[in-house]
Amino acid sequence: MEGADLLQLFNPQALKALKEWMQKSSTTLTQVNGQRKYGGPPPGWHGPAPGPGCEVFISHIPRNVFEDTLIPLFQRVGTLYEFRLMMNFSGQNRGFAYAKYGDQVTAITAVKTLNQHRIADGVRLMVRRSMEKRQLWIEDLPPDVRQEELLMMLRQISEGVEDVTLKFSGPKGGEVAAVVSYFTHIAASMANKVLVEAFKKQYGMSVTVKWMTFTAKSKHVEKTKQDNGPPAPPGLKPLSKPFSHLHPQPSHHIIPTHTAPQPFIRAVGAPATQPRNEPISQNPASRDAASQLKWLCEVNKLGTPRYEARYNHIGPDGFLYFTYKVMIPALSFPLYGSVQILPGTSARAMKGEVHRATAEQVIQTIYTAARWQPF
Repeated sequence: MEGADLLQLFNPQALKALKEWMQKSSTTLTQVNGQRKYGGPPPGWHGPAPGPGCEVFISHIPRNVFEDTLIPLFQRVGTLYEFRLMMNFSGQNRGFAYAKYGDQVTAITAVKTLNQHRIADGVRLMVRRSMEKRQLWIEDLPPDVRQEELLMMLRQISEGVEDVTLKFSGPKGGEVAAVVSYFTHIAASMANKVLVEAFKKQYGMSVTVKWMTFTAKSKHVEKTKQDNGPPAPPGLKPLSKPFSHLHPQPSHHIIPTHTAPQPFIRAVGAPATQPRNEPISQNPASRDAASQLKWLCEVNKLGTPRYEARYNHIGPDGFLYFTYKVMIPALSFPLYGSVQILPGTSARAMKGEVHRATAEQVIQTIYTAARWQPF
């Protein structure tokens, strides 16, 4: 990383201000995979959770701006039910967040009041109504599918997967479908575009992917046309093995470098406790995700990872969408997936951001696979 990026990532003043604000306001933030959440519901909330149309999407957030600035700002409009700041593997915020209010009127007011709000010198927030769909319905899965396998496969080919629930129907439960929950609408929308082709090309499987929505009386799904998704990355070949053998298996054991959820101080960008007998220059916690992936591969003698990324399109939310292929020499298979980033100041900066976002997913995939190995 460049010096300016490191200063922004490990900004001690921003970290100190956040911790002081949390203590002074008695605010609790919960780190959940790729996001940090306040509320849902917050302390003292009475009544049901807000319905559709009460959430706003916030983008163009500077990387060293955290909840101590954002939550009070959005609380000026009205009481927050929930605030979610998206975080990357190295501890920076990802430039966007979601704020949910108790009613639609307050959410509309937040858009009118805070869109183009000046958050820093030369930087203005973009605030708009959130598309709140975050669940997909996948049909035509093989009858021997296992939930943990499907979860890992989905995390390998799409970003932001929260969890998976299998649904069985038909004679003797032979028809299998899955409800896939994503952390954000953006992640679910991107997955909706690529999953059909990704399953077909990478796993040799024909599945149907639909948006999942709910009405007052019953649930229903909205079908996604299979021929409208973007092309899959080149070089993908179907696998002929049964579904129960499709999960990636490293060719040898991987040494995990993290075995427990990271503490809060790590999540906001401060280095974790220095491992015993490890030189500071070799501490992976002080590196961005791409550097951490390279370090992980070196430690486990996997070889140097090679990236191939292809631009797909720009979404209505302003994000640039990419598909990627990562090849690690010691693994017998390439890793595929998709990421989205905000436009950067240069092609070089955006390429670096794509690599960092890609590395986060690959690290997650490796750790998931490693947990299945007998150590």
